Amino acid sequence: MNGQTVATRWLSVLRRYLLAAGAGNLVWEFGQMPLYTLWQSGTRREIALAALHCAAGDVGIAAGALALGLAFAAAPDWPEVRFIPVLFAATAFGVSYTVYSEHLNVVVRQAWAYAPAMPVLPGLGTGLAPLLQWLLVPPLALLWARGRSAASINR
Repeated sequence: MNGQTVATRWLSVLRRYLLAAGAGNLVWEFGQMPLYTLWQSGTRREIALAALHCAAGDVGIAAGALALGLAFAAAPDWPEVRFIPVLFAATAFGVSYTVYSEHLNVVVRQAWAYAPAMPVLPGLGTGLAPLLQWLLVPPLALLWARGRSAASINR
């Protein structure tokens, strides 16, 4: 553990995760913006503010999903032990919330809308891009935050 205490290591991983999740989600939000109607109807300022707002919300969701993953699957000496169960639990919580939130805001409340180019999940109407975002960005951020390659994870 490089001379770090368990508590110091845990806090370091958490900070790095939030930083990486923030950066990754910000890039993803700007990248997927053409898949929303705002891309065609909004001003540059509205598009930028929407992407920043969504990325900030993504960091909150990522933090909450990780907290739930830690509560349900972590060991006292995490991330050295039970890293993979926490990674899967946090990903499952993040994906579940995203599917719910996208369905609620696109289909039910109609708070925002997808452009025709957005592929959607049949029956739910949830966009594939936000789903892929939560299957990729937070897990990769957590792997990076742990500071080891995926091949070196043995627990």
